[in-house]
Amino acid sequence: MLLTTAYFPPAEYFALLARDMTLSPDRVLPSHVLMEACENYQKQSYRNRCYILAGDGPQMLQIPILHSGAIPIREVRIDYSTPWVVRTERALATAYDTSAFFEYYRDELFSLLESREPLLWDFNMRLTEWCAAKTGIRTVLSPTTSFTVPGTTADDYRYSIHPKQPMPDIPVKPWYQVFRDRLHGFTPHLSILDLLFNEGPASLSYLL
Repeated sequence: MLLTTAYFPPAEYFALLARDMTLSPDRVLPSHVLMEACENYQKQSYRNRCYILAGDGPQMLQIPILHSGAIPIREVRIDYSTPWVVRTERALATAYDTSAFFEYYRDELFSLLESREPLLWDFNMRLTEWCAAKTGIRTVLSPTTSFTVPGTTADDYRYSIHPKQPMPDIPVKPWYQVFRDRLHGFTPHLSILDLLFNEGPASLSYLL
């Protein structure tokens, strides 16, 4: 399977990470996923944005980056000249303070956000590995060593999981959401954080 790096991507992304994980009575065999490391950065994608659920609907959170023109994804630097980390933490607290598990994950998550990782690739990998561990997914994420032309390999989700494209048919069960009643039902395609904060250790059962 081939995926791009992503910043707190949708639950569907993590359902793919969990898809080839094997559970048996005596052991767990992890999935193995290739992360596209040889592409150039693409704007307006999940590479540096995610969506959480606020009281008035989906809210975008974004990592500002320093770039000019085409730049390899592993060289993209995060811009810390604005207080985006503080704004992100406030947005998460406002949206999920009343959720069942936000307080349980808050300190560890905020510590990761405040680590001031200089490169987007490294930051996203740390966050993805953290989210996978907290949802119970066992996976091995490996960077690619060369670029694969789109359409030439099976299980290539690099450009189909995109906020500007219809989400591929990756089944994920609806879960409880804090603002479900106010927003008249379940809101799909949100960051994995929405599932984790609302369902905690039960998150894996929604993804499998």
